[in-house]
Amino acid sequence: MNDIITHPLEPFFDKNSKILILGSFPSIKSRLSGFYYQHPRNHFWKILEKLYQVKLLNNIETQKKFLKMHHIALWDVLQSCKIKNSDDKSISFVKMNDLSQILNKAKIEKIAITGQKAFTLFKKYQESFIKETYPNIRILTLPSSSPANLNFSFEQLVHKYQVILD
Repeated sequence: MNDIITHPLEPFFDKNSKILILGSFPSIKSRLSGFYYQHPRNHFWKILEKLYQVKLLNNIETQKKFLKMHHIALWDVLQSCKIKNSDDKSISFVKMNDLSQILNKAKIEKIAITGQKAFTLFKKYQESFIKETYPNIRILTLPSSSPANLNFSFEQLVHKYQVILD
């Protein structure tokens, strides 16, 4: 795919959101489903089930209810990019999302960035602005929950994601 793709999903948050979890860009499956982390082999929802000791975050409606109940916002660092399939390593020609759309309306205390590509882009284009404009927000880095991330077992991912609860 050689075209620049614009992020098709709205940020998911409300005024009570306290944790903003940012990925890089939605997978093909998420873009088709209309919500975040919808690839069936992505560990994201299973990690949250384990952390929060809940079950069955297996459909978008229950996922949204869970996120609101636990004050979690979801979005991505990129507004648009070129990407081959769902491969973060292929991302180029990036345009960043304006995170102040959420940060000015919600009570965000932590931004958790998932995956190396998302963190690299955040650090390069947004970190200094966030630290200067919103100095009380903690910035956390998390490994990718993608099935392509073979560096961590599921148990290790759960352990790494524990920081969002601290």
